[in-house]
Amino acid sequence: MIRCIDVRKTYRQGESEITALAGISLDIPEGSFAVIMGPSGSGKSTLLHLIGGLDRPSGGDLLVDGRLIGQMADDQVTLFRRKKIGIVFQFFNLLPTLSALENVALPLVLDGRSQGEADHQAEILLTKIGLEKRQHHLPEELSGGEIQRVAVARALAFNPPILLADEPTGNLDSKNGEAILALLKRINQEDGCTVVMVTHSQEAARYGDRTIFLRDGRVETADS
Repeated sequence: MIRCIDVRKTYRQGESEITALAGISLDIPEGSFAVIMGPSGSGKSTLLHLIGGLDRPSGGDLLVDGRLIGQMADDQVTLFRRKKIGIVFQFFNLLPTLSALENVALPLVLDGRSQGEADHQAEILLTKIGLEKRQHHLPEELSGGEIQRVAVARALAFNPPILLADEPTGNLDSKNGEAILALLKRINQEDGCTVVMVTHSQEAARYGDRTIFLRDGRVETADS
């Protein structure tokens, strides 16, 4: 499902060149739950952003669902990401003036679906994650765990084969964090969705079926 072949990423910072990824090679099979770990600055989030098409590699080949994502035009990447990849961030990113239902339906409306169709799909997703009774509440009326569950539902709007999660429990207490991790595991097992999660938590990592440990922009260890 995801293959990195000597993937590199460098940034310019004034006169200096910063190496975020120094040659990553790995495979993440379809239907797996992969966890990416490592100390701060190891390249975890950079790698996740490259897989999600939010940034471009400086070198090497990155294949996602059989496509060389680094060689696609910007509009192609945007469409590919919308249909194939769901992304959940640490900081939720819900629109505060929209209800849970409206936040989940919005990507579908922007894709050209009718409001009725989008709302129906959003209701199905919110029911799936146990928030059918909270669908008309604004984010400020929801708990942190509920907000993150809405963010997961929004990421699943197009039924993507890949779900990326960047520190999805970083802003949650342990109880809500465990609920989110259990939800990601259920999506992985029941829907066959390939999940790739960045985390610093050993407890969170136990929900995955393989762990990739990065250090200094390289793969230090990878188990399965």
